[in-house]
Amino acid sequence: MLRIIQSPSKYIQGPNASASVGEYAKSLADNYFVIADDFVMKLVGETVLGSLQQQGVKNHACVFNGECSHKEIKRLGEELQKHGCKGVIGIGGGKTLDTAKAVAYFQHLPVVLMPTIASTDAPTSALSVIYTDSGEFEEYLIYPANPNMVVMDSAIIAKAPVRLLVAGMGDALSTYFEAKACLDSQATSMAGGKSTLAALNLARLCYDTLLAEGVKAKLAAESGVVTEAVERVIEANTYLSGIGFESSGLAAAHAIHNGFTVLEECHHLYHGEKVAFGTLSQLVLQNSSMEQIETVMDFCQQVGLPITLAQMGVKGELKEKISKVAEASCAKGETIHNMPFTVTPDMVLAAILTADKLGTAWLQGE
Repeated sequence: MLRIIQSPSKYIQGPNASASVGEYAKSLADNYFVIADDFVMKLVGETVLGSLQQQGVKNHACVFNGECSHKEIKRLGEELQKHGCKGVIGIGGGKTLDTAKAVAYFQHLPVVLMPTIASTDAPTSALSVIYTDSGEFEEYLIYPANPNMVVMDSAIIAKAPVRLLVAGMGDALSTYFEAKACLDSQATSMAGGKSTLAALNLARLCYDTLLAEGVKAKLAAESGVVTEAVERVIEANTYLSGIGFESSGLAAAHAIHNGFTVLEECHHLYHGEKVAFGTLSQLVLQNSSMEQIETVMDFCQQVGLPITLAQMGVKGELKEKISKVAEASCAKGETIHNMPFTVTPDMVLAAILTADKLGTAWLQGE
């Protein structure tokens, strides 16, 4: 099997980057279809459209209706065609960005993504999650290439709710451990090949950056300001984690996250919050050292990520509930089967319950 690494063609990050997007986007197209929801359009639309106009780039803005569905993708594509646009710019959160990717793909046009939060590593990836009009998961759309450009305005991201930045750290926290598991098992990554040294080391850098900068970044974001720590964590959450997961692979942490989606009491949690507990569970599953487990628990406690089931809102008859989580985690096709050993639902049940005990003892100072 070949080794493969993939990434966006260009990644741009810094304070007020949205005011410079026209300078960089004009190299891809001279007429852009700009997609954002109503809130984001009011927040940053004028800046982005103004930047395009300053560079002599035509544009047409259209409000995203909120669901990344085939119906919405078709509606936006038809609107784009009416205005003769030659490129797509998506501004906002995950569903807006996934919709922008899909519209660009079906119209055979370049796409520029401008996340307003750093809560997941999805913006750099070559896929979209498609939902029904009522919001139920329908399918993944896998693209032949990553986005042409990703632009991260750190001044906007620093003013977003701090919980979103922390959730991004939770998502990124798993990247190295899952990448290492996939390397050990020689699993096939989402890029369609084996991991490379570059992807694995970007994943490791992601983890090291979180430990070194995460707490400082959270404190700065609580004041809505951009520091070097904030810049580094945004890069870790988005670019380092994005390349690390896509070109190295996912394993137990994300599968356990998927398992927790069967519990209604976990629906209030962000993706990265569930992934953080999934990471702790993976460490138990693979029998990592206590030193490693304690390092992860300490980090999670400091930034505000859950390390117990109670913190996730899971209470009552734990064994019965977690058995359902474990079964879902081990479903056919799940990434838990990328672990370098055979995993069963009983093993996952044991790992989650033990992780919960470890987290509880850690919080109690035992």
